Amino acid sequence: MKSRQLMLFNRELSWLEFNQRVLDEALSEDTPLLERVKFLGIAASNLDEFFMVRVGGLEMLAASGSRRADPSGLTPARQLEVIGRRVARMVADQYACHRDLLEPQLVAAGIRRVRRREMAPDQARRAEEFFNAELLPVLSPLAVADPADMPDLPGLRLHVLVRQAGAAGRPERCAVIPVGTAMSRLVRLPCPSGHAYALVEDVIAMFAERLLPGAEIEEAVPFRITRNADIGVREDLGGDFMAEMEHVLDQRKYSDCVRLELRASASRAALKWLTGALRVRERGVYAVPGPVNLAGLSALAALEGYDELRYPEWTPQPSPQIDPRESIFDEIRRRDLVLCHPYESFDPVTRLVEEAARDPEVLAIKQILYRTSVSSPVVAALGEAASRGKYVTAVVELRARFDEARNIEWARELERQGAQVIYGLKGLKTHAKLCIVVRREAGGVVRYLHFGTGNYNERTARLYSDVGYMTCDPDLGADASAFFNSVTGCSEPQPFLKLAAAPLGLKERILELIENETARRRQGRRAAIRIKVNALVHPQVIEALYRASQAGVRVDLNVRGICCLRPGVKGLSENITVVSIVDRFLEHSRIFYFYQGGGERVFISSADLMPRNLDRRVELLVPVDDAACRRRLCRILDGYFRDNVKSRVLAPDGTYRAPGPARRRPYRVQFAMCAEALQAVRTAQAARRSVLQPHLPAEEH
Repeated sequence: MKSRQLMLFNRELSWLEFNQRVLDEALSEDTPLLERVKFLGIAASNLDEFFMVRVGGLEMLAASGSRRADPSGLTPARQLEVIGRRVARMVADQYACHRDLLEPQLVAAGIRRVRRREMAPDQARRAEEFFNAELLPVLSPLAVADPADMPDLPGLRLHVLVRQAGAAGRPERCAVIPVGTAMSRLVRLPCPSGHAYALVEDVIAMFAERLLPGAEIEEAVPFRITRNADIGVREDLGGDFMAEMEHVLDQRKYSDCVRLELRASASRAALKWLTGALRVRERGVYAVPGPVNLAGLSALAALEGYDELRYPEWTPQPSPQIDPRESIFDEIRRRDLVLCHPYESFDPVTRLVEEAARDPEVLAIKQILYRTSVSSPVVAALGEAASRGKYVTAVVELRARFDEARNIEWARELERQGAQVIYGLKGLKTHAKLCIVVRREAGGVVRYLHFGTGNYNERTARLYSDVGYMTCDPDLGADASAFFNSVTGCSEPQPFLKLAAAPLGLKERILELIENETARRRQGRRAAIRIKVNALVHPQVIEALYRASQAGVRVDLNVRGICCLRPGVKGLSENITVVSIVDRFLEHSRIFYFYQGGGERVFISSADLMPRNLDRRVELLVPVDDAACRRRLCRILDGYFRDNVKSRVLAPDGTYRAPGPARRRPYRVQFAMCAEALQAVRTAQAARRSVLQPHLPAEEH
């Protein structure tokens, strides 16, 4: 087989191509205008995290002198070089999108940003009133006599550098004004029709002299820094793990600056002062021709009164398989259930935990929490169950990046209410999605299970496309309990009946399933592999898929984001097709299909095909053996490979292209699934109306 350097795309460049597909939604005239504003903000926000984690990590490797090449053959220094060129092009595209496309169209729709020089007298008065009432009492300039004395500024926060002319014979002075996150980025201005606004940093610049009385203002420059967030906890030191995590959060506040963004209109003096004060490398400086932090403009997407500029509001539909009048335990006992979010509501999952908290027959609830919402009903139900004396065990992963602070808070609250809380495993993030409810019934103890591809977060379940599986299958129940006990008890994992778990067994199971298809095809039998994941990076998995292709196995891959596999290469991967879908909802589900001689094995998983998931995290691969549930997951996969509107096909050179001219009617899988969910509810309601149910007299007591 060819060398890996020729076989694999670079991980970071592949991620940047994914973010380009997000930006393409902002560029597309087919996307409603305010949705385009939202996609532009998402692309900008994604780039923030990319710098914090990926660029930050590479900068540390390069600074250490590491010349170790990644699987694509690039050293850290070389990666930073090619990343810098690609990001510069992407940032230019973002600002061209904002300046040349979105702003003119927003003005045409009645939504107008007003610069200082454009303000009418009543607008200038309103800006002054806002400054005096909302900003002057809150803002505190930080005088910095020398760049070396720059205080530690928080990352991803907007600041304004104010350069002041020096008095006779004295050098100029500078001050930094931090703009708090609680302040609205957009300042509403009076307007005879439509919506007019100014940026808060522009209002600060207009009246900066009131914050620095007596100073002669040379210029006021908005800027923002990004700090390295690729900082891990030292688990080998022992002691209080929660305290160590809090220390990591503090470290992030003062880590190295990997990016400086400032207005392109800033003077050379301001640029020199900031780069010196922040000790940022030249390649980390981005002078942008527009507002710093385009993600902050996403608030425009929520403006009231412009519904025609958005996608129609989508309300997740109730699952037609679940009768809301029945106990969720009765429903799961009656049949296994597949839920597809956000097309179907997340309520059954929440109901499972809430009913379990109040049901006197429930003995225990065991759950893994990776990311939750701010006011999580699932966490509230776990707390209620613990306060009622039920045995509640929660694995709360404190290392869920950028949700650490919230998870620390939830962990402490659950402990106060009497739950047993585990902070994950040493050296491994616990990323599996699992809830076990143990209930005493007439026939004995029954375990009710929920496995998911997404988090226990009812808010993101309205925005992310995920699947969940609810069952009381005894074998899966035994496996789930054994898995949970191995996590909480730090015991040696025992062989499972059906599940596979990372880091011991899941990768091997995936490789085995791929090799089985390869062996069947070599025997002249039919073989097929279909996989839907968010990322495909793991070299061993990619090599196994290459071998399958070389044997003649048809391999269809739906990979939303990073894909290091190079498809369509003759003699290597000509039987592999890779498509990606970026649309209204964030694709997040992981589904695996193997033809298996006609037996058709289908799995869902919490894991993407990446080294971190398969080798360094606790993940689950769950077989869906129920025939009806398996057929539904196959139909879902069919839809994703049928999409010819939002899908993009990965070419051998690493670019993504729209599908060729459609030979059939346009099919957009996310819209089709919305329509299918609505139709399923209408069909179920009609079926219920066709059943005559008499009112019976109440029983006498």
